[in-house]
Amino acid sequence: MDYLKSLNEPQLEAVINTEGPCMIIAGAGSGKTRVLTYRIAHLIKDKNIDPFNIMALTFTNKAAKEMRDRIEKVVGSDARNLWTGTFHSVFARILRAEAHHLGYPNNFTIYDTDDSKSLLKSIVKEMGLDETQYKANTIYNRISSAKNKLIGWQEYLANPMLMGDDAGNMRPEIGNIFKAYSLRCFKSGAMDFDDLLFNTDKLFREHLEVLNKYQQRIHYVLVDEFQDTNLCQYFIVRKLAAVRQNVCVVGDDAQSIYGFRGADISNILNFEKDYPDLRIIKLEQNYRSTKTIVDAANSVIAKNKAQLPKNVWTENEEGNLIELIKAVSDNEEGRLVASSIFEEKMQNQYMLSDFVVLFRTNSQSRSIEEALRRMNVKYKVVGGLSFYQRKEIKDLLAYLRFSLNQQDEASFRRIINLPKRGIGDTTIDKIVVAANDHAISIWEVLENAPSFLGTGRSSGAIEDFVTKIKRFGVEIQNKDAYEAASEIAKSSGLLKELYEDKTAEGLSRFENVQELLNAIKEFVDDPEKEDKGLGAFLQEVSLVTGQDENKDNDPDKVTLMTIHMAKGLEFKNVYIVGLEEDLFPSQMMLSSRAELEEERRLFYVAITRAQKKLFLSYALSRYRFGRLKNCEPSRFLDDVDQRYVKVSSKFGGRDSFSPNPNYAKSFVSGMKKTISSQPVKKVAAYKPAPDFAPSDTRGLKEGMKVEHPKFGFGMVVKMEELGAERKAKINFSDFGEKTLLLSFAKLKIHEN
Repeated sequence: MDYLKSLNEPQLEAVINTEGPCMIIAGAGSGKTRVLTYRIAHLIKDKNIDPFNIMALTFTNKAAKEMRDRIEKVVGSDARNLWTGTFHSVFARILRAEAHHLGYPNNFTIYDTDDSKSLLKSIVKEMGLDETQYKANTIYNRISSAKNKLIGWQEYLANPMLMGDDAGNMRPEIGNIFKAYSLRCFKSGAMDFDDLLFNTDKLFREHLEVLNKYQQRIHYVLVDEFQDTNLCQYFIVRKLAAVRQNVCVVGDDAQSIYGFRGADISNILNFEKDYPDLRIIKLEQNYRSTKTIVDAANSVIAKNKAQLPKNVWTENEEGNLIELIKAVSDNEEGRLVASSIFEEKMQNQYMLSDFVVLFRTNSQSRSIEEALRRMNVKYKVVGGLSFYQRKEIKDLLAYLRFSLNQQDEASFRRIINLPKRGIGDTTIDKIVVAANDHAISIWEVLENAPSFLGTGRSSGAIEDFVTKIKRFGVEIQNKDAYEAASEIAKSSGLLKELYEDKTAEGLSRFENVQELLNAIKEFVDDPEKEDKGLGAFLQEVSLVTGQDENKDNDPDKVTLMTIHMAKGLEFKNVYIVGLEEDLFPSQMMLSSRAELEEERRLFYVAITRAQKKLFLSYALSRYRFGRLKNCEPSRFLDDVDQRYVKVSSKFGGRDSFSPNPNYAKSFVSGMKKTISSQPVKKVAAYKPAPDFAPSDTRGLKEGMKVEHPKFGFGMVVKMEELGAERKAKINFSDFGEKTLLLSFAKLKIHEN
C-alpha cells in the first residue's frame, strides 16, 4: 500500500473506489496518469482482480506503454496480462479472434491510410470520375467521418442530407464510391483503421453471444483522455461495461481539442445521463505550473459555456507575470521570440530543451525558424518537417528552380508530372536515357520530344510543359521574385490543386505555400535587398535549407510545434505566438459557438503546458496571401485576466503602434539602421557590358577574378561543397563579400 501514500485526498479517492461507474475529471497538471495507473495497480494488488479481466484504453501507443510500465513497477510482470493499448490495437485483437462472424478471415489485412487512398484512387479512375474533383484525401476523410458516427455505406446512401451535401459540393458520387470501397475491402479481406472501430461495434451489435463473451471476460473498463472519444468508441465502451457497470473514464472537458477528427465533447459532458449513480471525482490541484499561470488559464476557460464546473488551483509559487510581446510584423515577432529565448537561457542557465514555441498552424514556423537560425539557436520541429522540407514547399521551389535553370535534373524529375499530366516514370526514364546517349541536356530532349519519344500522348504533354517553362522564364526576366513566383504557382496548377483539397491537411498545405509566397514578398519588400530577382531569393533559401541543422543527435534544442501536438507535454518556458484574430482563433472555426469554444480550449491547453514562464505574442501586421495586412489582437488575449499580464519591455513591446503597414515597414527599417554598427554604403547598381555572357563555372577556383551582372568585379576567396551544390565566397570591390550558389549565379570568369 506504500504507493498510495504519495496521493492527495481526491487522488486517493479516485484510486480506491473501484466499483461502479466513475468519472475522474482531471485538471491540467493534476496527476491524471498517476491516478489511472495506481487505480489499475490497486485492482490487481489489493483487490486481487485478474489482469486478464481489466481493459485500459488509451489514444497513443506511447501512453499505453507508459501506463503498462508504471503498473509493472507496482505489481510486477502480471501487468503484461492486461488488455492495455490504443482503441485500435485492443479492438483489432478482438477482431482477430471474432472476424469470421462478420465474414472476414481472422488473418485480415489492415490497410493504412496510404493503402486506403490508393484503393480510392483506383475506384475513382474505374468509375470514370474526374480525379481533380474526387480527390482521394477528400473522399477518405468523408468516409472516415461517417464510420466514426456509425454510418455504413448503406446508411450513407439512404441519408438524403449526406447525399445532398455531396451534391452541393459537386461530388454526388461519394456514396457510391463509399459502397465500392467497402465491398472491395471486404472482398480483399481487409479493414482500414476506422473499420477496426466500426466493425467491433457491428460485431457486438449483431452477435450478442460474442458481446456476452467479452462482457463476462472484461470486468473493469478504464478509458484515458475520454474527452477525445468519438461516438463509435463510446458505444463500444458502453456495451462492454453494460453488465457490471465498472467503467471508469478519465479526462478533462477543458482539453477537448480534436473535434475536427471526430471527437465528441458531449461524451464527457453528458456521461452522467447514461449513469445516474455515477461517482464524480475532481482532481483540481495542479502540480505543474505557477499560481499566475494556473489562475490565468482559469480566467480563460471560464468564458466557455459548455463545461463541467471545477476549480483548478495550486500550492506552487506565485511565479512571474505572463509577458505579452507586441511585434510590428510576423518577422519581427520571430526575431523578438528568438531574442527572448536567448536572453532567458543566458540569464537563468536554462537548457534550450526547456523552451517550446507553440503556434496554431504549421505555416507559422517559418519566421520563428529563420530567426532562430540567424541567432545560431538549435531547434527541432516536432510533428512535422521543417518549413522548407515540406513536400508542397519543395514542389513549388522545384518549379521555381527549373524555370530559372533548365539543367536542374532533380527539379525536373520532381515537377515533370506535377500536377499529373500523363507523363509516367517510363517516359521520364526514356528522356534521361536519350539525354545521356546523345550527350545533351534533358531540356534539349524535352524541346525536341517527338524526335526522341515519338508522337504519342506524352509528347503533347511534354510540349505543353516546355511552353509553360519557357513562359515562366520570361516572367522571371521581366518581373521581381514575388510576381514571378506567384504567376508560376498559379499557372503550374499547384495552387489550384491545393486550394481544391478542402481537408484539414489540404488547407494546411495551401497555407504553407501561401507562407512561402509571403516570404518571397518580404524578400522583395526588404529595402536592403538590392537584387529583387527570383534567382537571388532562391540562392538565399538554398543556403539556408542546405544547412542540415537537424542531423546531429543533440537533444538540447528549442522545440517548435503546433498546440495540438503539445497536448500532454510540459515545458519550463512556453511561447504562444500568432495571437491574432482569424489566425488564433482560426477563421475556419468561427461559424458556431461550439467551434469558438474548442478554439478557446486549445488556447487553454497551450497556456497549461507552461511550468515557470509564459510568453504570449502577436503581430500588428502579417504577410498573408502576399500582402502585408493589418492584424487585430486575438479576442483570447482579452480573456486572460489582466492582473496576470505585463507588456514585455523587449524591443517591439510598446503600448502603441500605428496599424499602418507603411509605418510598420519604416519602423522595421529604422530598427535595422539603429542596430547596424556600420553605416550602409550606398553604391550605384553595376551595369555590365551589352555583350556580357556567363561562363561555365565548373572550373571556378579560389583566386579567380569574376564579373557579376549586379555586383560587378570581384575575387573568389573561398570555394565550398554543399551536397551536390557548389558555392563561392566572392569579395566584390563595391559590394563586399557575397556567398553565391554557382547553380544560380551568373558569373563571367576573367583572366587575372
